[in-house]
Amino acid sequence: MLDSDYGLLHQLFDTNFLEYTAYVVKERAIPQLEDGLKPVQRRIMQTLWNMDDGRFHKVANVVGESMKLHPHGDASIFAALVNLANKGYLIDQQGNFGNLLTGDSASAARYIECRLSPLALEVMFNPDLTEYVDSYDGRMREPVTLPAKIPLLLLQGAEGIAVGMATKIMPHNFGELLAAQKAILKGEQFEIYPDFYQGGLVDVSHYERGNGRLKCRARIEETNDKTITIRELPYGTTTASLVESIEKAVRAGKLKIVSINDYTAETVEIEIKLARGMYARDTISALYAFTDCEVSISPNLTVIRDQQPVVLGVDEVLRANTERLVDLLGRELVIERDRLREGLHAALLEQIFIEERLYKQIEECPSHELVLAAIDAALQPFADRLLRPVSKEDIERLLEIRIRRISRYDLNKKRQEIEGIKKETAQVEHHLQDVVKYAIAYLDRLLKKYGGLYPRRTEIATFSEVEAKAVALSNLTCGYDPQTGFLGYQVKADPERSFACSEYDKFLLIFRDGAYKVINGADKLFVGPDLIHAGKDDPKLVFNIIYRDGTDNLSYVKRFPMPKFILDKEYRLFPEHPKSRIQHLAVGEGCRVRVYFAPSARSKVNSCEVPFKDYLVKGVTAKGRRLGSRVLRRIVPLVDREEETGTAPLPLPGMAPEVKPPESSGG
Repeated sequence: MLDSDYGLLHQLFDTNFLEYTAYVVKERAIPQLEDGLKPVQRRIMQTLWNMDDGRFHKVANVVGESMKLHPHGDASIFAALVNLANKGYLIDQQGNFGNLLTGDSASAARYIECRLSPLALEVMFNPDLTEYVDSYDGRMREPVTLPAKIPLLLLQGAEGIAVGMATKIMPHNFGELLAAQKAILKGEQFEIYPDFYQGGLVDVSHYERGNGRLKCRARIEETNDKTITIRELPYGTTTASLVESIEKAVRAGKLKIVSINDYTAETVEIEIKLARGMYARDTISALYAFTDCEVSISPNLTVIRDQQPVVLGVDEVLRANTERLVDLLGRELVIERDRLREGLHAALLEQIFIEERLYKQIEECPSHELVLAAIDAALQPFADRLLRPVSKEDIERLLEIRIRRISRYDLNKKRQEIEGIKKETAQVEHHLQDVVKYAIAYLDRLLKKYGGLYPRRTEIATFSEVEAKAVALSNLTCGYDPQTGFLGYQVKADPERSFACSEYDKFLLIFRDGAYKVINGADKLFVGPDLIHAGKDDPKLVFNIIYRDGTDNLSYVKRFPMPKFILDKEYRLFPEHPKSRIQHLAVGEGCRVRVYFAPSARSKVNSCEVPFKDYLVKGVTAKGRRLGSRVLRRIVPLVDREEETGTAPLPLPGMAPEVKPPESSGG
């Protein structure tokens, strides 16, 4: 193949891919800013409007009719219709449309019925304000956008994946959205946060005007110490997915429960019975940490505006929808005013034609043209009583009045009708002078009529992150075998060299030569035979050590808290020296030892008691206090009285409580 052919083929792929990308973005996945609908949803709504007669229609029929506008088959139409109906705003449903709480799917399209809701009929349609284009096959006309008078994009929310982009718009509360629109029209500040059908709790601390991050939690009740009941779900979950996540956590050993039962019907009710030794308060925290009882959501408010995908904030979308509301209401008022004026003009013409008996002017006219001319001439003296010049269509309409109607003409009733039209016209003119005020009144009417149907379901709360390590069960045992030098969950070791831990714990390792480091847990890890302490890192721990400094061969005592660390990085408790060694290590506050020094002819006392609590807790790099001027020969731990009764804290397993250095004095 020639290079030119490769170039043409490459260009062909680029062109077709760009066209496909633009089509998917604008015609399938991303909703429009103006009416908040994707094309398939808009076509469903238009089809329901075309079919509307006040009664329910088989969903199968609606899907079939929608296929006249939508070129992608019945499956996508049915799925979109069920989704719209389950939102609960635009479509009334009859039959099994599935369950958003349990995740159950809808019945077949031939078994369920739907129609437009009263809210949709009131706020979504007006043929006079709708721009239409040809459908995909040119046989029908479909709307470019519907004249939606409510912020439907934020009310329903939306999700979609296109080529190279996606959208995830959170649903919001009906009443709060309309109240925010009123605040915009009044020039006031407002705040608006998501509201989910599933209820639950939401933390909006990091919600950046429609983007950012949300944390959602289930609403969990503590029925008693051994029983937990989940009453509401986090957004994006179902009872089935939530139960599955709990069972997965149980299999992983993160939770201990006896049973879990899902009694959900109209409302959520998942009952959890706890195992022996487990209590509700602790388990609730573990549910938030290890299951879908808490989920993080990353909203992404991507919409189509002016035929381009853009990322906006909630306030920008709401302001755009409010400007559109004012524009639509203003245009409706102009259309209504023109309609009333035309009606008034026609009523005045009829009144003059009958009251002044102008119909007698045509009795002697031999032709239709002369009849038209005669009526036109007869109306000229009354031109100042009319709203506009008389047209040929006006005269034709007068000539269509039947004799019976003329004979039964009621002058007073006609005058009252004309006065009524004049009052209506004046009222419309008044509204046109301040459309913003009229829009506020319109929103008030919607709130009064529909606001009570859509209360807030999700509670806005602030909750801190549940640390998995803090609530994890200590369901593992870490052991150390000094003979092989291995440490880990799969290492068989004596009980005094083993300790319980969880998979989230990190281990502090201290070696005889003064080196220490912090590592993640492992099944089996070689650490060497010189390990004298292995335990969980705990910021509350205080370490007490006696070590020999190889430079002067004397011993020092020091105390330090759990050191700060970088994982897997090696640190030192004292400067490295071939002869430097830890002679004793204990953990806690009430530790005491008796130390024995090398005998000296000039010293009568060769031992002393060392209560560690008498020494200050300093940094891990401090040198400590020297125990004496002689070589330390032996260290014997002492037991406090409270330890004898079993009330004192025990040393951690895996430590070397007593270290006996070589008998040779040295130095």
